[in-house]
Amino acid sequence: MQRLTGLDATFLYLETPTMHMHVAGTAVFDPSTVPGGYAFHKVKELVESRLHLLPPFRRRLVTIPFELHHPLWIEDPDFDIDYHVRRAALPAPGGPEELAEFAADVCSRPLDRSKPLWEMYVVEGLEKGHIATVTKVHHAAIDGVSGAELTVNLLDLQPEPVEVPPPDEPWKPDRIPTDFELVGYALASLARQPISAAKAVRRTVAAAVNVRRRNRRPDVNPPPAPFSAPRTSINAAISPRRQFGFTSLSLTDVKQVKHAFGVTVNDVVLALCAGALRRYFDERGEQLEAPLVAMVPISVRTEGQAGTMGNRVSSMLVSLATDIDDPVERLLTIHDGTKHAKEQEKAIGADVLTDWAEFAAPALAARAARLYSTMKVADRMRPIFNLTISNVPGPPFPLYSAGARLVANYPMGPIADGSALNITVMSYLDSMDFGLMACAERVGNIWSIAHALGDALDELLKAAEAKSGGGNGKRPATRSRAKQSS
Repeated sequence: MQRLTGLDATFLYLETPTMHMHVAGTAVFDPSTVPGGYAFHKVKELVESRLHLLPPFRRRLVTIPFELHHPLWIEDPDFDIDYHVRRAALPAPGGPEELAEFAADVCSRPLDRSKPLWEMYVVEGLEKGHIATVTKVHHAAIDGVSGAELTVNLLDLQPEPVEVPPPDEPWKPDRIPTDFELVGYALASLARQPISAAKAVRRTVAAAVNVRRRNRRPDVNPPPAPFSAPRTSINAAISPRRQFGFTSLSLTDVKQVKHAFGVTVNDVVLALCAGALRRYFDERGEQLEAPLVAMVPISVRTEGQAGTMGNRVSSMLVSLATDIDDPVERLLTIHDGTKHAKEQEKAIGADVLTDWAEFAAPALAARAARLYSTMKVADRMRPIFNLTISNVPGPPFPLYSAGARLVANYPMGPIADGSALNITVMSYLDSMDFGLMACAERVGNIWSIAHALGDALDELLKAAEAKSGGGNGKRPATRSRAKQSS
């Protein structure tokens, strides 16, 4: 039995019928490498044999009576692998659009809180004989980094699955605690809160003083403030329906741009998103009154917390400099902005958000989120930020699942009222796999944004090659383009 942290529980409180707080991913595999041939039961048996390496997969929620405190995780006494690992097939021709539509439909439905908060669909019928897995896990259980660690435990370095030794102690389901026990546990935790609250106040005041002092220095360009983002068509109340698009770009090309202009890979990712979104709004004839602002999650997981589940994240707001026409100047402006945003995030400290999340009243927080969503408040106020952009590093070597070689891994982040678009990217081998999740009613053709990412990279790569004096600026048209098939 383990109580959720305040930050983990916040993702439960934020969930409404339209805002589904799960994170997901669509992975494409080539089963031609499977020893003895692909079979669905091999995938299910692999997952079942490694459940001891996947702690959230057998844990379910228990709510405290009267919602006195944050919920608890218990080892589910009714766990059934058949409920969580499911088989599906795409309609012909099984291309990217069919796969994306299936994945979007999976993410349009909330998870059942009476069971462990995850599902995996093994999807057959893809073109080229490929298969895919669409997996979703509630954000209360994992963040981007811990989610990647979970995925690694389901993958191998060679086609032949590794025999994983059983745990030192056999798994035992928990007894569901009585209401009396739950209330007693909650009251014992609440008794310690006054001391924790005093520490949180002290740290918050110190952080506010540090930020104010830093931002008043003449050499500092403060990052965008909350609610300074422009109103756009993607910043409004959302529906439960999702749409999903994806693309893969060359990591080598991204690194060439990085080295040419002395920026980071994350800066290049932000610049690509900025270029793609400029084109998207231009094609819609939508004028932006100010530069778009992205919320960028930051992992604050320490070395000692490696391998632990739950959320260890902070965030920063970054201007995408979409008011700048020149792509190189835009990239350099973003680089300068992210540098100052990271410095401010350090001045605030990683514990301030998590400190105050501990004191959220479950009943009040959940009702406030539902009221905000039901009344469509996001339609009547400026957005805190325009969209979320997240970059999660992945392995530079090939991986396999149940013998099938991983071809691509497209992440799928959550969206919320007021911010109907999430772009998350994960690197793998020499590829950067972009997953674009959006509200089906608020964002137009998601594929137009996905394909524009390749065009934005073409612009920057051409400038990088010109800067280095290499070649004539021409390059093969398909070198960094989106993959046109799964």
